[in-house]
Amino acid sequence: MKAEEFDRKFDAGEDITQMLDLSNANRHQSEQKTISIDLPVWMLELIDQEASRLGVSPQSIIQTSLAEHLAVNEST
Repeated sequence: MKAEEFDRKFDAGEDITQMLDLSNANRHQSEQKTISIDLPVWMLELIDQEASRLGVSPQSIIQTSLAEHLAVNEST
């Protein structure tokens, strides 16, 4: 299949997954590194409350908050 036809199918919303070789696919910049950070107790308590409210881990709250902050700052 030529690239033009592939693009047309993709743009038309057709399912193109069967045309892709996903055996070596990976997420861009998905490598992780563990860090240690000291936070005030009040902040940890709020993070825990929000995580409990949303049914996710405190780590997810921290990662999402940082990603949102960085994305906002990147666009300015």
